[in-house]
Amino acid sequence: MFERVEEMSFKNKRKLALPDEILLSIEKPARYTGNEINMVKKDPASVDVRFCMCFPDVYEIGMSHLGIQILYDMLNQWEDTYCERVYSPWPDLSQIMKERKIPLFALESQEPVRRFDFLGITLQYEMCYTNILQILDLSGIPLYTKDRTMEDPFVICGGPCTYNPEPVADFFDLVYIGEGEMSYRELLDLYKQWKKDGGTRRGFLEAAAAVEGIYVPSLYEIQYKEDGTIKAMAPLCDSAPRIVRKQVVTDLSQTYYPEKPLVPYIRATQDRVVLEIQRGCIRGCRFCQAGMIYRPIRPRNVEVLKQLAVRLLDNTGYEEITLSSLSSSDYKDLSELVYFLIDECKERKVNVSLPSLRIDAFSLDVMGKVQDIRKSSLTFAPEAGSQRMRNVINKGLTEEVILDGAWEAFQGGWNRVKLYFMLGLPGEREDDIEQIAVLADKIAAKYFELPKEKRHGRPEIVASSSFFVPKPFSPFQWAPMDSAGQFEEKRRFLLGKVKEQINQRSIRYNCHDALTSELEGIFARGDRRLSEVIVDAYKRGCMFDAWTDYFKADVWEQALEDNGVSKYFYNYRERGKDEIFPWDFIDIGVSKQFLWREYERAGQEKVTPNCREGCSGCGARKFGTGVCVEQEGVERIEDKNEIY
Repeated sequence: MFERVEEMSFKNKRKLALPDEILLSIEKPARYTGNEINMVKKDPASVDVRFCMCFPDVYEIGMSHLGIQILYDMLNQWEDTYCERVYSPWPDLSQIMKERKIPLFALESQEPVRRFDFLGITLQYEMCYTNILQILDLSGIPLYTKDRTMEDPFVICGGPCTYNPEPVADFFDLVYIGEGEMSYRELLDLYKQWKKDGGTRRGFLEAAAAVEGIYVPSLYEIQYKEDGTIKAMAPLCDSAPRIVRKQVVTDLSQTYYPEKPLVPYIRATQDRVVLEIQRGCIRGCRFCQAGMIYRPIRPRNVEVLKQLAVRLLDNTGYEEITLSSLSSSDYKDLSELVYFLIDECKERKVNVSLPSLRIDAFSLDVMGKVQDIRKSSLTFAPEAGSQRMRNVINKGLTEEVILDGAWEAFQGGWNRVKLYFMLGLPGEREDDIEQIAVLADKIAAKYFELPKEKRHGRPEIVASSSFFVPKPFSPFQWAPMDSAGQFEEKRRFLLGKVKEQINQRSIRYNCHDALTSELEGIFARGDRRLSEVIVDAYKRGCMFDAWTDYFKADVWEQALEDNGVSKYFYNYRERGKDEIFPWDFIDIGVSKQFLWREYERAGQEKVTPNCREGCSGCGARKFGTGVCVEQEGVERIEDKNEIY
């Protein structure tokens, strides 16, 4: 069926797309040579479909992305398909490739991307949008779908940003909305039949639009009102649905998961075995897009996870394993799984890396067994300093719980604590910001309640803040966003308040970049009229915008101004209840009515219980799985007009 590379050897050597002189002149040439452990090798001539999977960022980040590992393994299990990979060339090589007209190539075969049937690009974050154009440009593929011919591959995207694909819709032939395990088989079968029949490019797009979860932007017309908001979005052919429904894997224990994931020869960002324990979240934080778009919660069977963990360690040689989910503490069999991993990894001399957990007796016991106390730190994510603001965002975390957790941690031997907050949340007041500094000081003070003989030097309290960016399909999708100037004022104010605290020597404060956040906000809730801005910025040298050293704020400002983009329209104004959003054609299960009710409850500072405490009628029950339909005694409230 196919061969996997097990280790680097002379038999695995191929002719590389880049000559030695170039490889020796650039940073980390192993980014471009492929041949990693567990890389799949097939004869391209023996398959019907060639699919190139792309992560539009540097290799080390792309190789850490679990979604691509899953799809790579799934597609390559199919005998008729060969899936290869490509990542964004770092600026040093990107410049050389442009100058020497070297086409972008896939790692497995080292053949040009333009020869493939599909180029699949994952959209993980908005600040990668110019890298999409870099990939297309270096591949020799026209940037706009309207300019492509039968000689070009079909360009498809997936990932979190497809829940509002409109700012980049003009660059993609197809958009896959939802979890990739569901509809790719049907799409590729459709492609094979289309290819056999000798159809037109437009013909395939019209046929693909009928596949569940596939959105074809070119088959829709958008009309705007005089005030710039959307008047209507209508399909241009019968096969294109008015509503595109996200694809959801209902049984994670029976779906694809790579037992032989790719192992790079250079250190990746996530340089360890990743065990995905569940998808979805029960918490309902109002700022969190992921908590809504991945509903309902779907756990993997604990016995399946134990078997997977053993196979993954056997097949990779990694020295560390970590758990992956939105809220690992809500996995019901967490203690059984973690204690199994501790025993298994102790025998193998493998480290267990834990995600952020709620600080309780179980968590501290586990962390004490798997971490070196002298080197470890504990992480809390209060998100807001005051209880009022935590109620606004539905965080469900009290100051008492936070301080009790810190006290338990200090008693257990920890002296380093990381705290994560957001600035610019809806309804935020000056005293809410000040309470961030006060809370950090209270945590530091807790440490000094320990007897001197039990202290390990001074406590290290690291308070980090990012800036709030409203996201589609979150209750705050209607909310106004602060300007970069307002963000900076709040950052300076908070820094001043930290310096006023009694234990300020034990507190360190750092903050995200305000200009990047402002641009992220524009694209998060933007529409198709932003595509020209992205093209202009790319042509003026913008790439790797998520990297501080490469972000060109002045260039982006000029591109926005030249294209008449109003920051007020996209960021600063509050949306009306009935405004049509660019993403309203997507059905994620969670209803717009539920999100609006949550937005209203935020203004009322009311907390909504999590899914295990009571069903709030969000709409995700339609997918027929997850905690919302389990018979666990969860209160069912059928009348969604009276859910509260």
